[in-house]
Amino acid sequence: MNIELQIIGNGLRAIAEEMGVVLVRSAFSANIKERRDCSTALFDERGRMIVQAEHIPVHLGAMPDAVAAVMEHEPAPNDVFVLNDPFTGGTHLPDVTLVSRTALGFAASRAHHADVGGVEPGSMPAASHTLDEEGVVIPPTRLDDATLDSLVARMRNPDERRGDFRAQLAAQRLATQRIDELCARRGRARVTAAMDELYAYSERLVRAGIAAMPIGRYEASDFLDDGVEIHVVLEIGDDTVDLDFAGTAPQHDGNLNCPLAVTRSASYFVVRCLAAPDVPASGGAFAPVTVRAPEGCLVNARRPAAVAGGNVETSSRIVDVVFAAFARAMPAPAQGQGTMNNVTLGNERFTYYETIGGGQGACPDADGPSGVHVAMSNTLSTPVEALELSYPLRVERYALRLGSGGAGAHRGGDGVVRELRVLEDCRLSVLSERRTHAPRGVEGGADGEAGRNLLNGEELPAKVTVDMRAGDVVTIETPGGGGHGAREIGLGE
Repeated sequence: MNIELQIIGNGLRAIAEEMGVVLVRSAFSANIKERRDCSTALFDERGRMIVQAEHIPVHLGAMPDAVAAVMEHEPAPNDVFVLNDPFTGGTHLPDVTLVSRTALGFAASRAHHADVGGVEPGSMPAASHTLDEEGVVIPPTRLDDATLDSLVARMRNPDERRGDFRAQLAAQRLATQRIDELCARRGRARVTAAMDELYAYSERLVRAGIAAMPIGRYEASDFLDDGVEIHVVLEIGDDTVDLDFAGTAPQHDGNLNCPLAVTRSASYFVVRCLAAPDVPASGGAFAPVTVRAPEGCLVNARRPAAVAGGNVETSSRIVDVVFAAFARAMPAPAQGQGTMNNVTLGNERFTYYETIGGGQGACPDADGPSGVHVAMSNTLSTPVEALELSYPLRVERYALRLGSGGAGAHRGGDGVVRELRVLEDCRLSVLSERRTHAPRGVEGGADGEAGRNLLNGEELPAKVTVDMRAGDVVTIETPGGGGHGAREIGLGE
């Protein structure tokens, strides 16, 4: 890359990162301002993602579909579109996306809103059967004051929702301003040419990484805790990867279904990790990868399927199964916790949502880290002080779940134990996985420990919505990561 291209590329990436900073610092809800459950990216006139901030993998691989859906409506220069429909460019309903025009194409931001009007507070019900139960469905729609008023009126805590929408709008406005400034400094034609090259450069790096892999056909299967199978056939070509999910179970009556955009995101994440982990974040990195799945299967669900858990839990299992297929061909890490451990608490007065880290799987040359968000999540933990200041909740315990990582030549990371006491009556929803099928070790490494959910010390199912009374305590013990390689036993052991 020449010097000017690097300068312009860094300028574009800085705009995407600054969008994220504005969104986080302007947001009202802890889920965005503390956990940073949001993502931002810039696109060219053709809707290709050119740069993305290093935010949430499950958001960013799916945002090109959102921009494509908005482009069909031919947005004017000052238009801002809003959407969350999983079957028209979204992921699940709480992830609300804004798309607006810039001088060079489009800017997009996606943020997980703490409530979007679902049947349960927080809009992450454990037992939803249709999309409408999970909240307000927003097809690509021009966002004006009247539309915003109408949307927040159908959601809990409308003032907080309005504040988060305004934070996203601020990020969109910043993108427009900064793109104009970059064009004034460097010239519109030069910046446009640089965008083309940045896209092509990422594609070249990933193709080179794939070319170093053994050509062949490989298969793998894995299962959700309820026994639903996800199957993939991986074909590695000269410089391409093809992933076919034929053989995966049909979509089901619960909410672990996911749209194809989420399946693509999970697949892209794995390929990027193995082929070119340091590649500049761009849609070009996804160009050599083809992802297919039969319509109506779990990972390419059709309307009106519920999808709240698919975006967070099934996406994690897709990552596991794609890594497993690559492990047939080349060294790959052991399985991480394979869940986001979604916890939602709320009533008509407040809604609080968090995901909880766990153990990462060990690599061929290193132990797995402990207490981290794994794979498709990249959020932070809500600081205890911020949580207790803003919500009627108290953190009783937050610690590593020592020894939960699988043993091996390299150990899997440990999970965590998190205990929350509620200080007023509310509803609890938990969406979790790896409570039955533990994260697997590889090459002789031991499995990590499965997770557990408890209410006042009594075991809860992996997916549940229940009433909580003031003083009740929910405990989440998250899974450990699998170990890698058989541990050598020395003398005296």
